[in-house]
Amino acid sequence: MDKEMKIVFMGTPEFAVASLDILYNAGYNIVGVVTATDKWGGRGRKTLLESAVKKYAVDKGIKVLQPKNLKAQTFIDELKALEADIQIVVAFRMLPVVVWDMPPEGTYNLHGSLLPSYRGAAPINWAVMRGDKKTGVTTFKLKHEIDTGAILFQKEIPIYDFDTAGDVHDRMMWVGAGAVLETVQAIEKKDYTLKEQDDSLLSHAPKLNKENTIIDFDKPVNEVYNHIRGLSPFPTAWFKLEGKSTKIYKATYKVVKTNISPGTVLSDNKNYIYVTTEGGYIDIKELQLSGKRRLKTKDLLNGFTLEHAVEAPSES
Repeated sequence: MDKEMKIVFMGTPEFAVASLDILYNAGYNIVGVVTATDKWGGRGRKTLLESAVKKYAVDKGIKVLQPKNLKAQTFIDELKALEADIQIVVAFRMLPVVVWDMPPEGTYNLHGSLLPSYRGAAPINWAVMRGDKKTGVTTFKLKHEIDTGAILFQKEIPIYDFDTAGDVHDRMMWVGAGAVLETVQAIEKKDYTLKEQDDSLLSHAPKLNKENTIIDFDKPVNEVYNHIRGLSPFPTAWFKLEGKSTKIYKATYKVVKTNISPGTVLSDNKNYIYVTTEGGYIDIKELQLSGKRRLKTKDLLNGFTLEHAVEAPSES
């Protein structure tokens, strides 16, 4: 590595690997990686699962720290010993002041929105769920209040009409990596300006849970469709089908005039499952009943009968 500036990188999932990789390949001196602890998982919880960031760091011979407690003195001492000039955070935990205030050049975070829009835990999901036509990434300098620090760079990303949150996530991963590289280069050259966030543009992206992921079929059909694609492939939108909690992974929609009450399940028990909404219906393409495998609709109906469904009227 030929760059003098020392970097500590903090991240956990695959999304963060792209940013770590671009810094590594640009020749930066990554003196350490901080990531999640290993966890037991898989069938019978007998497999020790390592984070994607750890796997990458080990492969490249980068020192790895996996603290359970970010305030533990042993971790603080290890982090100080790395003498980093800057810390880069991508998809990691909330940091205590003693950690983010440590490096002389500060700690910079990559956030998956155009801040101050969608501050919070699930910015990609909420942007798609609300039918936005664009989103983006922001690099900003960490301070006390979460996602409120001064902005360094922002990059816009389009959201297409049929994008899922997963589609946007995958594009954002690479755009975000470019923004991280640009951020480090600017700080290295001391050629940058920090811009305070305009709180008049503030919106929130709260953590996703069972209550805000359930599908409300009383809403207009396009809003229901956005809700579904904004939660696919994870954690997925859900509803009750034949009394069973059911996740929808893929769907399309059709605008039609109908007198059928929203939330009515329409099916011929062979080829399709529709659910009526205000102004149309959702055409479910791929779903998963509680305790069952994820299946395409036709495959599900091959071995499962919807007792309470009625056939769709011919005009729909």
